[in-house]
Amino acid sequence: MALYKNTSYQLEAIKEKPFKLEREIQRLFENNLTAIMGLTLVKSEFMIKNKRIDSLGFDPQSKSFIIIEYKRDKNSSVVDQGFTYLNLMLQNKADFVLEYNEGLKKNIKRSEKKS
Repeated sequence: MALYKNTSYQLEAIKEKPFKLEREIQRLFENNLTAIMGLTLVKSEFMIKNKRIDSLGFDPQSKSFIIIEYKRDKNSSVVDQGFTYLNLMLQNKADFVLEYNEGLKKNIKRSEKKS
């Protein structure tokens, strides 16, 4: 989808400037996570059970953890990866709560969050 900017009531196409590395996308997104998504960043590069989650966020409104995986290119295995992360979170809820509590110096309990 083309994007445009308004210059004196004339639309001017914005040229795409692709990211070279996924890490660039991740840094930009994490630094603006609250503004973009209304989420709190819990941990960047969260490791659990030999899996690395790019960004672990928390939605204070729904009291739910959000796993964010960045892809610079199209990737057909992203759905499988999403299911893997969902199962990982469901089987290790206490580890996610602990990371939230220790990383943010806040306190939530397993019973307070949805998933």
